Amino acid sequence: MEFSKQFVHDLYYGRSRRSRIFRFTLLTFDIASVIFFIATSVARQETWIYVVDAIIAVVIIADLAARIWISKHPWRIFKEFTTWTDIIVIITLLLPAFLDSFLFLRVLRALRVLRSYRVLADLRTYSAFFKRNELVIQSIVNLIVFVFIMTALVYVLQVHTNANITNYIDALYFTITALTTTGFGDITLEGTTGRILSIVILLVGVALFLRLVQTIFRPPHVDYECPDCGLVRHDTDAVHCKHCGKILHITTEGKGD
Repeated sequence: MEFSKQFVHDLYYGRSRRSRIFRFTLLTFDIASVIFFIATSVARQETWIYVVDAIIAVVIIADLAARIWISKHPWRIFKEFTTWTDIIVIITLLLPAFLDSFLFLRVLRALRVLRSYRVLADLRTYSAFFKRNELVIQSIVNLIVFVFIMTALVYVLQVHTNANITNYIDALYFTITALTTTGFGDITLEGTTGRILSIVILLVGVALFLRLVQTIFRPPHVDYECPDCGLVRHDTDAVHCKHCGKILHITTEGKGD
């Protein structure tokens, strides 16, 4: 039993090639499942979709059970927001007939994407592209996750009261037009709840979009901890710490003869 528990623990937190493959497989599963939920949003009556839903539910249950099993403090896992999103997703997958209006809460699974510190460490170590563009990638992922979650909320809160929102695509269309401040006006959210949700999409969404633009166009930075003040991020060509003035010795590739 202890051997098996250690084996599973190593898969989640180890540094071996097998562990990295396992974690990247889980990451791929998370991304693929979210894409599947969105792609099948307008075809919920097909039998094969329910079969795939059940398979996804089994995988998520196994993942959650494994993380609880190998944890030194299992109950602490239930203090994590992503644990409860997994539970919500599992319920909607196993009881689709009773929770039809809440099926798009499944996109909460998107919150798991790039949230594991171990996966991030793996990507930094084994992907030069990710290491160079981590801030941009993180900003893009955060923006996409926000769009998915807001779209799910728009759908759940408006599908039975708003004649213009009949499926997830309608909700996604409204979210994108609101986020980009295009505002065609052909779809608007009804009621006080709808107006509040529209405000949240505009304010938070635009802030995330501006953050993405900032990370793309601002000068590149490098992670190098100042020995005096501890400031981590500096310009790649910095000679002095911009916070305390300490002389830095940042290693650069230089320029060949």
